[in-house]
Amino acid sequence: MAEKEKKVKNSENAVQRYIRETSGELRKVNWPTWPEARHLTQLVLLVMVVVGIFLAGIDYLSGALINLVLGI
Repeated sequence: MAEKEKKVKNSENAVQRYIRETSGELRKVNWPTWPEARHLTQLVLLVMVVVGIFLAGIDYLSGALINLVLGI
């Protein structure tokens, strides 16, 4: 068995080995179903909007505070 692995490793270059190992790992992945993917995408978009609104509020308040302190 070890001799076979050595022959495979010696006959392949790094790119071929990378492609072979990557495709093997991708077969092991537990891919989400379409409804799960859609739900998770909606969740990510919602979190992005909420965080964006929060950061915009912080930006506005900090700008107003700086203007108040500097008397602009």
